[in-house]
Amino acid sequence: MTAVLRWRYGTVTEIRGTWRGSCEVLVDIEARDPQDRSSAKALAYPELVGTPRVGDRVLLNCNALAKGLGTGGYALVVALPDRLPEDVDGPGHIVKARYTPQQTMRLAVDEEDSPHRETMTAVDDVAGMPVVVHDLHSALPAILAGILLDRPDARVAYVMTDGGALPAWFSRTLDGLSGTLAGTVTTGQTFGGDLEATNVHTGLLAARQVLRADIAIVTQGPGNLGTGTTWGFSGTACGDAVNATAAMGGRAVGALRISDADARDRHVGVSHHSLTAYGRVALAAADLPVPTGLAPELAARVSEQLEPLRSRHRVVPVDAEGLVEAMRRSPVRLSTMGRGLDADLAYFLACAAAGRHAAGLTA
Repeated sequence: MTAVLRWRYGTVTEIRGTWRGSCEVLVDIEARDPQDRSSAKALAYPELVGTPRVGDRVLLNCNALAKGLGTGGYALVVALPDRLPEDVDGPGHIVKARYTPQQTMRLAVDEEDSPHRETMTAVDDVAGMPVVVHDLHSALPAILAGILLDRPDARVAYVMTDGGALPAWFSRTLDGLSGTLAGTVTTGQTFGGDLEATNVHTGLLAARQVLRADIAIVTQGPGNLGTGTTWGFSGTACGDAVNATAAMGGRAVGALRISDADARDRHVGVSHHSLTAYGRVALAAADLPVPTGLAPELAARVSEQLEPLRSRHRVVPVDAEGLVEAMRRSPVRLSTMGRGLDADLAYFLACAAAGRHAAGLTA
């Protein structure tokens, strides 16, 4: 199959805003037909391409615009060809986004030049640390709210997997949770976290030993990939994360994707993503928290769907009292697939319940 790429030049007309690691600009795009120009939002990562200024000529990847993507609906700045950033030298030889035009050299937390090398090699497990796993990035603040409601002093680390966005900088959620999380570890091909790790295993170890986390949350970055088939979705990595948690001596908590607001039947009740990831990919046992107070019809469907998973996992009812109020106090807005807290309450309750359960495991 031929790769689909839409390259365009453009000119920066406005700096719309910045957040950690990202700069949003407005660009006038030069179309292939000189008479047909358009204006669009574009996203630049200054650490990779330099900091855009009004008037800069930019090289753009316009695939997301052409495909009408939601989460990733930006033109992406590939380069400022007339004003390249200065060369940067430093420690680290781990390459992420490997063999792509913007592959970047990072300092891995466990490599020889790392100040944490000795810490990372002194132990090889996470000493029973609870690890909450979910397949959507939107679960992160809800899980965190559930943890901090019962354990406001808990140190919580985020371990980001590479099923969605690769740069952690794309996530406004992470920017908004700065100071609330103990830190972010970017694993696999992801990059831009407080710490860089080779894989989920070393990411969990770094969360425990370097960030001194009491609890870790593992999700992909923004931009879930799904094809509507049994196996064709990036969230299968949830099962892999459960296995990694077991291998590293942690306690896996599988946050369920539950909804009665999704228009797609395969995601109603317990999403087929959760059923496949925990039922067929995860070979180790996990706790699967289910919040109390779900609508009776939804609760009955969830119970029936989870029945086949009980032979391997522990389905745990979790009191939902206080969780909604805790999520309303979140420093970032809760949203999944365009639905906010009240529009998809069951989804967020299930996430927060997983957080509450994990908090209880540290008592």
